[in-house]
Amino acid sequence: MQSRRKLRFRLIVSFALFGFGLSALFAVASLYVRAKVEDQLVAAALQGDVDQAVDRALANQPQQSELVEAWIKSDRTLYKMRLDWQNLDTGVHDMYDVDADGRTKHYKLAVRRKDGVIGFERYDISREDLGKRQLITALSAAVILFSLLSLAIGLWLSRKVLKPVSELAQRLRDFRKTGRAEPLAPHFADDEVGELAQALDEYSTRLTAMVERDREFNSDVSHELRTPLAVISSTTELLQGSPDLTDKLRERLKRIERASRQATELIEALLLLSRAERRGPTRGETTEVAKVASDVIESQRPQLRDKPVEIELIEKQSVSVNAPASVLSVALTNLIGNAIKYTLEGRVTVQVEKGCIEVIDTGPGIKPEDAERLFQRGVRGEGAGGSGAGLGLAIVRRLCELYGWDVSIRPRTDANGAIASIVFDRSVSSPT
Repeated sequence: MQSRRKLRFRLIVSFALFGFGLSALFAVASLYVRAKVEDQLVAAALQGDVDQAVDRALANQPQQSELVEAWIKSDRTLYKMRLDWQNLDTGVHDMYDVDADGRTKHYKLAVRRKDGVIGFERYDISREDLGKRQLITALSAAVILFSLLSLAIGLWLSRKVLKPVSELAQRLRDFRKTGRAEPLAPHFADDEVGELAQALDEYSTRLTAMVERDREFNSDVSHELRTPLAVISSTTELLQGSPDLTDKLRERLKRIERASRQATELIEALLLLSRAERRGPTRGETTEVAKVASDVIESQRPQLRDKPVEIELIEKQSVSVNAPASVLSVALTNLIGNAIKYTLEGRVTVQVEKGCIEVIDTGPGIKPEDAERLFQRGVRGEGAGGSGAGLGLAIVRRLCELYGWDVSIRPRTDANGAIASIVFDRSVSSPT
């Protein structure tokens, strides 16, 4: 999962962690080296001192020791020494005592055995422990100081280094608010940020040109298609007024009229999408959902052919939406048309209730994991026949997003089939 922190924050934290880690590593290394060297020096000094003491004892010379406590014993008087010392070999040993207060005291004991003479020298290293604690305190303070210094350097450097990036981000935010794209590259130096600004300028130029070409193309297509559709619509209307038409021809003319109207509605809906007019309902139109659903059902009945499938409309509650009838018609045509196409026998029910409309079929149904994937461009349901391109549901999703509706498809839980629903009011939960 990618971090959602700002780049400057991550840079500051990186500097602070680097400073803390480096100073902490230096402190630990200093303590280790000090302890190692001190232990070696004290051991060497004690061993040399006890060796000299034993040699003086063998030569009957007086003993002298300023820093340590020394005892010289023979094999016969060894029993007078402490029991835990008697079996120690020649060398320096770490020893511990517990005083009257119950505190453990650490000391080093040097032992030398030579020609029946045994020398002991004890050195209390509590002073070194005090020095170690003082060193730890000083190093801890140094770690904190260097961490704060690294934090301060990170704050300063992040402000200096990220200033061009922050300025670029601010200009992009301003462009997003105003909706006017201005050249970015002239405001930045010829560095990586300048190259990024230039790349954004080039991308913006290409995108603007492409959008403009798209708008011009849509305008031309709209004009060119509306003219023949208007001719078809007016001609069928005139033909229907002829008194000598048979019922069969009159029904076919009605089908032509409905197809012409659907094509006109589809053109209007696609123009809305291509213009990306995401400003809510257009022209303040109010549309009765049940009426549009009824018209769509009648226009889709020819798809039934000879299939044993019934279509019914149930209006539990009157629902109106603030959108053109053409938009709702295109959306319902896709949903109802799919239900009819995939249902081989049974029933297709279009149900209008509070804040939504549902299309319920008795077809093969869908898998729950495929429900969202069906709204992607080029994706078709399993067993889809015909020459469709898998764009219908993708268009429906975009239209619903344009007007703030929620469209979904889910499998039925009570029987075979699927339920496609459009929720017009998001405050109303979709029926289950």
